Amino acid sequence: MAKLDKRYGLPTAICMVVGTVIGSGVFFKAQNVLSATGGNMPLGIIAWVITGALMILCSLQFASMATKYEKVSGVVDYAEATCGSGLAYYLAWFLTNVYYPGMTSVLAWVSARYLGVLFGWDMAGAEVLTLAGFLLIASYALNAFSPKLAGKFQVSCTVVKLIPICLMAVVGTIVGLVNGTLPTNFTTIVYEVAGQDGGLFAAIVATVFAYEGWIVATSINAELKNAKRNLPLALVIGAFIVVAAYVLYYIGVAGGATNAVLITEGATTAFIHIFGGVGGTFLNICIVVSCLGTLNGLMVGATRGMYAIASRGEGPRPKLFAQVDPSTNMVTNSAIWGLLVCSAWLVYFYGANLGGGWFGYFNFDSSELPIVTIYALYVPIFIAWMKKEKEQGFVKRFLLPSAAILSCLFMVFAAVYAHGIVPYLQAKAEGRFSFPVLFYCIVFAGIMLIGAAVRKSKK
Repeated sequence: MAKLDKRYGLPTAICMVVGTVIGSGVFFKAQNVLSATGGNMPLGIIAWVITGALMILCSLQFASMATKYEKVSGVVDYAEATCGSGLAYYLAWFLTNVYYPGMTSVLAWVSARYLGVLFGWDMAGAEVLTLAGFLLIASYALNAFSPKLAGKFQVSCTVVKLIPICLMAVVGTIVGLVNGTLPTNFTTIVYEVAGQDGGLFAAIVATVFAYEGWIVATSINAELKNAKRNLPLALVIGAFIVVAAYVLYYIGVAGGATNAVLITEGATTAFIHIFGGVGGTFLNICIVVSCLGTLNGLMVGATRGMYAIASRGEGPRPKLFAQVDPSTNMVTNSAIWGLLVCSAWLVYFYGANLGGGWFGYFNFDSSELPIVTIYALYVPIFIAWMKKEKEQGFVKRFLLPSAAILSCLFMVFAAVYAHGIVPYLQAKAEGRFSFPVLFYCIVFAGIMLIGAAVRKSKK
């Protein structure tokens, strides 16, 4: 079987982590966090740090595994090495048909939405949906025809998206210190939040989804130079860069406007106050680039999903999906499958969230609810690691994976807490949209049963 070239270096891997995690959320989550805490800036910073620490703990655990295991697709390799081929297959099936395409399709729409803002389009209109489909196909084409160019594009987008974050972190902080806005925001609470934690837990939940997507970097394991060294470094360095960027940006935004204004008008106001009217337009353009970078990173994972399954002799038509194109050195058949599933999830997302609720009880957020199951699937991997890796010291064998397990369980709880299990008709009667965890789990179970049937028929 032909193999993929080792074409990516450490910078590309780091940009996969940073560029996939940092999308549009960083520019707007500051408002959510401030609202949750009643404008309590120090408490908001604590929320960003706590959630970032959870991501770092999981990254550190996978980094330990990456130093030992290397095959085709990072996290799937770790599942196979620790728990056997069964969990590896089902994890890869889930990543290929739910996790990657679900998030990828939403990022295509989000990118189109912010592009549409520049032209004054309705975000739920046909123009935005058409543009989203085009961006999805364009991202697929970039990855399918020129993987190296896709890697360079990822690096470029990551650099561009960090520009406004760094500008606001530095300039906003300086301006806020000079005019007194920043010290005032740190010592003033807009309104009291009920509960002993002062809204800390709600703020943590608000930040959870801003940190999602880092695991996609492990999908290029087979194409990464010196993967056992570079992948662990990328996971750890990338995680710390993301946390630092979020916290410093959050502080910088507080220097551009009062907490009360930020709660009602969002971070764009801070940009306009500091950089003038052009600042808002500049921010919007940077958001578009940021979203396109995240879309590209997710598409990298989506296009390689079936290859990760087929390279193990599993799934439908393994010989077909394991083929590597001799001209592009790309898994073209696997990429086509990825595009097809992404397109299906894009139609679902539009119908469930923008089309008036096409699917009744089965309307849910396909970009965030997969967190419920992806982190649950990590837990048995970490438990098996503790049982098998007897040569590891106490910290790497027990302490780190235990902390990672607690982090995963919290992520699952946060996703359930944020979306709830609200019956569709009840939500509709109350005039709000329903994102029922229960019905997502039913869809998840159905897709996994299809995977089980395919695997059984092959055997």
